[in-house]
Amino acid sequence: MDRKINIIKMDEHGNITMPTDIRTIAMSEWEICELFGITSPTFRAAIKAIYKSGVLRECEVRRSICLSDKCSMDVYCFEMVVALAFRINSYGAERVRNAVIEKLYLRKEKTSIFFSLDCRKEAPKYQA
Repeated sequence: MDRKINIIKMDEHGNITMPTDIRTIAMSEWEICELFGITSPTFRAAIKAIYKSGVLRECEVRRSICLSDKCSMDVYCFEMVVALAFRINSYGAERVRNAVIEKLYLRKEKTSIFFSLDCRKEAPKYQA
């Protein structure tokens, strides 16, 4: 399983690269710590605070993936990465926040507006 396509990356210039299908994002503790530039205790404290606040539930955002017959790894989905980005104050977290907001802002959706005019009625006449 090639996991490199399922993670968010930051290059040396601070540019964030996300997979096109965000539903496939699955990042380990180490990958998130590296992306945000934080230590494991900071990561774990933020995770604990998110669970305690009830914003996200552990069973919905964390899962284990098998690496081999005897090894597995816990990974977190996109929602947790975004929640952590807004909870943690670091350069990497700020870059992820900005990338997420930019993706939302630049999202191209067509919006239809329907106007219905009743042409049967005569327009009111005004007297001067």
